[in-house]
Amino acid sequence: MGVTSRRNNNRGTNTGDVETRQSFEPSGSCFQASDLPFAGRLGANQAYVVDGTTSEDERLLGHQPDATPHMSFRELIDLRPITNTDLWKAAMIEGIGTLLFVFITVWANASPNDIPVLPTRQLGSFNNASFIGPLIGGVLNTIFITLFITAFGAVSGAHFNPLITFATFCARLCSLPRMILYISAQAGGAAVAGLLVRASWGGRDFKTGGCWLFPDVVPPREAFVIELVSATLLLFLAFGVGLDPRQAKVVGPALGPFLVGLSVGTMSFASAFTRYGYGDSHLGTGYTGSQTVSLVLPMGSATILFLHGRRVWKGRSEAKYQIKLRGRL
Repeated sequence: MGVTSRRNNNRGTNTGDVETRQSFEPSGSCFQASDLPFAGRLGANQAYVVDGTTSEDERLLGHQPDATPHMSFRELIDLRPITNTDLWKAAMIEGIGTLLFVFITVWANASPNDIPVLPTRQLGSFNNASFIGPLIGGVLNTIFITLFITAFGAVSGAHFNPLITFATFCARLCSLPRMILYISAQAGGAAVAGLLVRASWGGRDFKTGGCWLFPDVVPPREAFVIELVSATLLLFLAFGVGLDPRQAKVVGPALGPFLVGLSVGTMSFASAFTRYGYGDSHLGTGYTGSQTVSLVLPMGSATILFLHGRRVWKGRSEAKYQIKLRGRL
């Protein structure tokens, strides 16, 4: 705590008296913030990356290769950075963030595990729980995704979803060690959140928001088609507004989290109420064959993004970096 001085003016006259008062601003560097660059940071549009042109950048890339968006395939699959303690800390925060996000969004939309009433001839699905549930869930997803990305983005990149993490790995924005740690932490955090919801609800017979699937009404193959197209569209939106460096000046880290949240909320609502018996994604009360949709889906949609996205987002800066990388190797 330092001391600042303020010149005292009395009735417009300068008396020259100096009033000293205490200041609560830190006078020294008591704490040092650790803001490690990460190319796959969601909502930042690659604003916090390094170019690898200095010796300090090269030392950083030695134990954190995804600090640049121009990783080679060898750097992408190199497992040696898994010993980096900062990576484990980021994965722990990712797991905690996933736990909190899953719990609050599931709990805010929980309802008894009963299929909604059939659509009416006059209003269709727009006057029952199959419409109201996804609507509320979409609004809450928009708000919470925006807040969570803003709060956790600087620490872990704020993925909170294996779909995003696997897609950034396919786009060479996330290294293999980070993907392994993040997906493990996300799965663990979501599982603990599910247990907490069960403990809060008093049982496991519930559904949430628009997240349900009744296999006797909607076959899993039909749900897979809807999920594949919706997830692929979500990835293109998330990459376009939250990871594309060409949007940094237009969107930027301040507006990026909101646009990503808006993309998630809109897609979770728009894909949830049209098909009777299907509500966007499956929240099972036990393992069924329909959960294969959730297991296979990230690989399919991320592969589509990889096949198309790398050709779209590859620019001159990457070509220059590859020339420099070949010279260094």
